[in-house]
Amino acid sequence: MSATATPPLLAARGLCFQRDTRPVFGPLDFEVAAGEALLVSGDNGAGKTTLLRVLAGLLEAGAGRVEVEGAPVARAMRAGSMAYLGHLPGLKADLDAEQNLACLAGLQGRRAHQDSARALAVVGLSAHAHLPVRQMSAGQRKRLSLARLWMSPAPLWLLDEPYANLDLQGINLVNRMVRAQLDDGGAALVTTHGAYAAPPVRTRELRLRAAA
Repeated sequence: MSATATPPLLAARGLCFQRDTRPVFGPLDFEVAAGEALLVSGDNGAGKTTLLRVLAGLLEAGAGRVEVEGAPVARAMRAGSMAYLGHLPGLKADLDAEQNLACLAGLQGRRAHQDSARALAVVGLSAHAHLPVRQMSAGQRKRLSLARLWMSPAPLWLLDEPYANLDLQGINLVNRMVRAQLDDGGAALVTTHGAYAAPPVRTRELRLRAAA
């Protein structure tokens, strides 16, 4: 890379992870540029979820490093640069949809010109703004998690099986959101085990294989 080249939004250099003494993945070297999606594929047990959790700072890598815009990423830096959508919704069951978004925006900030009402409208939950999370279906909770993602100011999205618990309309919603994120100069990592098509955007693939 030349001195004037724009560094990738996210880069992994020699990234490894092991559980106990068993290798899970690595060493991995990959980059994700602004305006690009990286599809992380592989069979169950290949380490897709683990990789996203390492990138998000929820697990510590065994070796290697993660860089954001060319600089080694620190824990405090991850919160502002990455938004993680995992298998668990990360919502407060006793709060309603609007309250959850307000709480999360207070902790994580929010995208310019976005608020709870607009985010709920984007994901089709306007009519359920005051429905407690504990009364929501799995699909509604997933949509609320997507609304939280939509409000996030983070330029990098880490999406672990984002199509799970969604119908065809929900799948199309995820695709539109990813496209808008990339059009806005952001990037996304999307895990899949092959059950769903990749989002219809500029995409490269990182294929993980289960350790022997």
